[in-house]
Amino acid sequence: DSKSHNHRLEGWLVENAAGSRIEVVRRPPGSEGYVKLPRRWVVERTFAWLGRYRRNSRDYERSTGSSEAMIKVSSIHRMRRFLKPDQSKKPVPFKYRELQGNVTG
Repeated sequence: DSKSHNHRLEGWLVENAAGSRIEVVRRPPGSEGYVKLPRRWVVERTFAWLGRYRRNSRDYERSTGSSEAMIKVSSIHRMRRFLKPDQSKKPVPFKYRELQGNVTG
């Protein structure tokens, strides 16, 4: 949530990441308890995917450059698997194949 404000991070963004910005997603006013925030699930899903790789599951690296490199390697591996799935595995049949032709969109 938006309880804290990081001036050092904003200064670093101005100096090093021109054109980048951080948007703090705020909870709807008056809400209590758990509230699903828009598009936050995309970030959480990405962190979960990256956390499946051993070198990213804990902070094993000594430098931030090394950590960044391991995240890039993991992302490349993930995209490679996504773009060209393993052909040796039998595909799981689509449960509603007969309905697939009826879906428009």
